[in-house]
Amino acid sequence: MHLFTLSTDSTCDLYHDYMEENDIRHVSLTFTMEKDGKIEDRLDDFRSYAEYLDFYNELRAGGFSRTSMLNYEAHYRHFLKLAEEGAEDVVHFTISSGLSPTKTVAAKAAAEVKKDHPKFNVYVVDPLTATAGQGVLVRIALKCRNEGKTAQETYDYVNSLRLHIQHFIVADDLKYLKRGGRVSAAAAAIGGMFDIKPIISFDKEGKLFVLTKVRGQKKAIAFIKAKMEKEGPSMPEYVLIVHTDNDPAVKELEHFVKERFHVEPIVCIMGPVIGSHVGPGAFALGYITKSLRNEF
Repeated sequence: MHLFTLSTDSTCDLYHDYMEENDIRHVSLTFTMEKDGKIEDRLDDFRSYAEYLDFYNELRAGGFSRTSMLNYEAHYRHFLKLAEEGAEDVVHFTISSGLSPTKTVAAKAAAEVKKDHPKFNVYVVDPLTATAGQGVLVRIALKCRNEGKTAQETYDYVNSLRLHIQHFIVADDLKYLKRGGRVSAAAAAIGGMFDIKPIISFDKEGKLFVLTKVRGQKKAIAFIKAKMEKEGPSMPEYVLIVHTDNDPAVKELEHFVKERFHVEPIVCIMGPVIGSHVGPGAFALGYITKSLRNEF
């Protein structure tokens, strides 16, 4: 029997089947799709690869996706269900506090549930990352849980790793970053003309920033390779490649990781919450180093 319950929101971008098979409880964030004058509220709860592809094809066809924070009521229902099922200690991962106040909302909801269920304790992990990085930490917490570690031990361990996760996120079309306020309209227009690819990372506060800009996908991949050559993964089993329907970039990075570091990277497609902000054709690589974030 496990000593704690593992829980996360959907921005970890772990597949639904994986979470079900490994007893990872999850809550789905929401997004709104606007297309052809119609607005539809949806859940980030895709069950098949085809659903991810359909989402990015909708964006390519002119759809516009907006994201919103998971509300208090949804958190409360999630934690109440766990408490009523008998859960006591829960390690729960949210999206980075640098991107959303979801961590605060989750903590408030957990505290409210605890009033009627005194033995219910939630350790809310602010991963200071999202998507691939958050997914890596959830996988590590899963290993800790399966090895018999306590919630406190797992919480302390994953927090110690947060700032050792390196991120290299490459957007294909700057218009999505422009909509999210990450780049100006002028920068997006110029970038589109000259095929400029911003390489984005997370800072130490869990906020996104532009690490550098290169021209074209080949140079973006070359930049990532050079960074990995400078300092490779300290935990090779947790190299993760995530994308928004860009198979060529994925295959090149996957081949490089296999040949250079002799490990099989984890490859997945990005969900709609973060995918809405980078758009189709993006790709990212995340891994853990001995150096702190962006310090090599």
